[in-house]
Amino acid sequence: MRTVKATAAAVTAALAAGAAGIVAGRIASDAGLKAPPGKPLPGEPRLTVHATAAGRVTLTRDLAALRPGTYGLAGEASHALVGPVLTAEPHSADTVVRRLERVTHGTLRPGDKVWLTPNVHVGDPTSALGLDHADVDVPSELGTLPAWFVPGIRDTWVIAVHGLGTTRELTMNLMEFLHHHRFPVLAVTHRGDKGAPRPPDGLNHFGETEWRDLDAAIHHAVGQGARQVVLYGWSTGATMALRAAAHSDLRDRVKGLVLDSPVLSWERTLRALAAARHTPGVLLPLAVRAAQGRTGLPSDHSGLYADHADHADRAKDDMGPGRPPPQAQTPPPPPPPTLIFHGPDDTIAPWDLSRRLADAHSDRIALHTVREAPHAAMWNADPSAYEEALRRFLTPLM
Repeated sequence: MRTVKATAAAVTAALAAGAAGIVAGRIASDAGLKAPPGKPLPGEPRLTVHATAAGRVTLTRDLAALRPGTYGLAGEASHALVGPVLTAEPHSADTVVRRLERVTHGTLRPGDKVWLTPNVHVGDPTSALGLDHADVDVPSELGTLPAWFVPGIRDTWVIAVHGLGTTRELTMNLMEFLHHHRFPVLAVTHRGDKGAPRPPDGLNHFGETEWRDLDAAIHHAVGQGARQVVLYGWSTGATMALRAAAHSDLRDRVKGLVLDSPVLSWERTLRALAAARHTPGVLLPLAVRAAQGRTGLPSDHSGLYADHADHADRAKDDMGPGRPPPQAQTPPPPPPPTLIFHGPDDTIAPWDLSRRLADAHSDRIALHTVREAPHAAMWNADPSAYEEALRRFLTPLM
């Protein structure tokens, strides 16, 4: 009898532990599947404003606060533009002084909690940049997608789309540059954005389904007179661009891709986001499985456009006893001419996958490496060098 009771207790405990693991994995998967637009991604620290003065803001000393370049400084009810660290300014050992270019919304007061964001501008292209623009509606399979259209004289349009943790305001970082080079620019939203349709399951799919919204934007652009398009994506927006270039029925109109911090493996990005929320390492595989169960996402641990043989070798290494060998996979068609902006300090989307992608297609993909830049902030770290690389890439496509 004791043995039976002990066995029953062990089974009950195991079931309880299994159920708890499932719940924990589901909660951990929310780090990526429910990342809200315009809010800091997990791991992005909140900083305290210690003081402000003419052209100066003093912040909590942190690796984030020491990043080189130009950033938005966002609070719950404020937004400002900050420039480089001013090392010569007096400050305490636990603070950093950065140049305060301007306060674009609200006020900055001592004690405010803020975070650095790649979004430098707020508003729309007219209010933020003084560029004439039109608010347009792009029809999609889920409903109408709000978009901004900034006209230009070329028949090659740039279609720009943001990704994790940002909004379409991010596209304004490059809008003046693109307008100067006379490209029409269509900055689109996608499912889950403010004003756009809600995903059927209410979850982010890391570009795996959202790419169809970008495809709708391509159809809209061609219908409005675009002869060809360049797809410009940040983060999961870059994933959407790759997917659209491979699967759109108008892919022959895609002249080139610009990918900033591309998410080439949703599994590795989900793990990174969950780990940044202090999820124990033992639960990270459960987070991936929970995400697959909730979204139907396919496994992609080798990344988009990974070498077929490399993918098979990795899958074989992951096999347990009795598991069948990996299935042969048909690689996607080669991408069009592509420029990738990425760097080793991106903790959300692994840089090594971008290097592998560029190495595998060295005849058509160029990688511009940016150091000391977080996810989706490659322009912010060094705008001048970024724009020069972009100019050289776009010139043959004009």
